[in-house]
Amino acid sequence: MSAPTAGRVLVVGGGTAASTFVSLLRQAGHQGEIVVVGAERHLPYHRPPLSKKFGDPLVGPDTWLREAGFYDEQGITMCLAETVTELDPKAFTVTTDLGRVLSYDTVVLATGARPRQLAVPGAHLRGVLSLRTLDDAELLREAVLAGSGMVVVGGGYVGLEVASVARSRGLPVSVLERENRLLARVASPTFGDVLESRHRERGTRILTGTEVIAIEGDQGRVRRVYLDDDSCVAADLVVVGVGAVPCDELASAAGIECGSAGGIVVDAGARTSAPGVLAIGDVTVRPRHGGPPMRLESIPSAMEQARQAVAMLTGAEPTTCEVPWFWSDQLDLKIKIAGIVEQPYETSLRGAPGGASIALLHHRDGIPVAVETANANADFMAARRMLASATPVDPRRWADRDVSLRELALA
Repeated sequence: MSAPTAGRVLVVGGGTAASTFVSLLRQAGHQGEIVVVGAERHLPYHRPPLSKKFGDPLVGPDTWLREAGFYDEQGITMCLAETVTELDPKAFTVTTDLGRVLSYDTVVLATGARPRQLAVPGAHLRGVLSLRTLDDAELLREAVLAGSGMVVVGGGYVGLEVASVARSRGLPVSVLERENRLLARVASPTFGDVLESRHRERGTRILTGTEVIAIEGDQGRVRRVYLDDDSCVAADLVVVGVGAVPCDELASAAGIECGSAGGIVVDAGARTSAPGVLAIGDVTVRPRHGGPPMRLESIPSAMEQARQAVAMLTGAEPTTCEVPWFWSDQLDLKIKIAGIVEQPYETSLRGAPGGASIALLHHRDGIPVAVETANANADFMAARRMLASATPVDPRRWADRDVSLRELALA
């Protein structure tokens, strides 16, 4: 049972993690001041539609995580279009770009991640976009509505979601991937091949094992993308999706422990190495179910960490780490993944690669470690339960469509 708490809680960042945290903190009975400082001009909004539905109008009643009046009603002060530039853990203060110095009893860093930039000549040209914010998505939507032919640099989930929307609008799309296959860092080869085949069937041009070396334009606007094999691809629009970099500069400059590859290191209560400083969301290197700590860029992870931070602050019973899971909408596929696909593993296939639905269970010595599914929600839910309980599974029964996975999960 949580207890009412007091003191000023200052949240840096205005995304899903921040909005979920402040909402739950008030709900848990926190009686002190809550202040959110967010660099964007918008109230916290749903981010998945940015890449999945940017072809439709993005601003409407369903855009916002909470109605505009919610924060006022809950006594939560929203400081928008303001950036925290310095954190002083010893003085328990932050400084913003407006010159304000704000004190806190607890500060929560929910600064997220920013798109990795393409470090090639011409990356600054008009029509070269990244996709992370609502404003980014609005620019992309305008370009798509103008009928611009698109090149997507990066064959990850975000890049493929963008390509899906563009193809649904009938636009020519080329996806350029440096690795030898799509989704090389986040999906199994089998699942990556399934998705690649579907995208090719829908008319997306896919080039793997190729690297962008320059972007060229006319009158300041992109027109061509040059590759390392001396070829070039025509483009009116280039969307760069080559990963994200954690926004951990505040923590790093303040001497707070960060991972060797970036990200603020936290424990299961979202605590950092500095007293009074918590961190949640995409910026963190966090404990996870079934493996060593890592950065998890997902809405479920951000919301889980918000719950963990609230439980820690209010003295409620700590929550255990859930099996990490992710989702993606591409073409006619509803994709859901649970666990982390990491070698070594064996794979059992349920369904056919070209069929309407497919589920791949990855396991070690019969113990499930990850599942990848497309249009197979029941299989996903059953496999997720297996992952959570480390239920041994007979690979042959998993692959048998006549066997109920619900029964396997409860076995």
